[in-house]
Amino acid sequence: MTDDFARMFAAMMEQGQKMASSFSPGMANVDAKGFEKFFPAMPKELLEMWFGKTFNPEGLDARTRFLVTIAALTVLGPVGEPQLRLTIRNGLAAGATKREVAEVIWQMSMFGGVPAMQKALEVAQSVFAETPEEKDA
Repeated sequence: MTDDFARMFAAMMEQGQKMASSFSPGMANVDAKGFEKFFPAMPKELLEMWFGKTFNPEGLDARTRFLVTIAALTVLGPVGEPQLRLTIRNGLAAGATKREVAEVIWQMSMFGGVPAMQKALEVAQSVFAETPEEKDA
């Protein structure tokens, strides 16, 4: 790994870890060094997409990123259920309302189909049941 690449990589990992910890406080102590063995073989453009341009402080806020991720996981269907459950929980913690989560899932029915939407709504309802009631939902 060249010195320039190592510096760029370190900066991207630091920025990515800051964004990850803003998504989920539990990720604040994740050791990014554990990922280094995977990243050196990846193209610079891919690393920059993930950590440089996509996950940047001036970009989308955490609430919006979670809603977008909920949409993507809904379209994936039941295969993404554990991730969907966690993302809904984190989205609510980041300020998304239950109604916004449900609307995003409903909107995905045209892309992932009604069965995928229905399963995602079931997951959302179970997460909502574990979540305190919101004001002005």
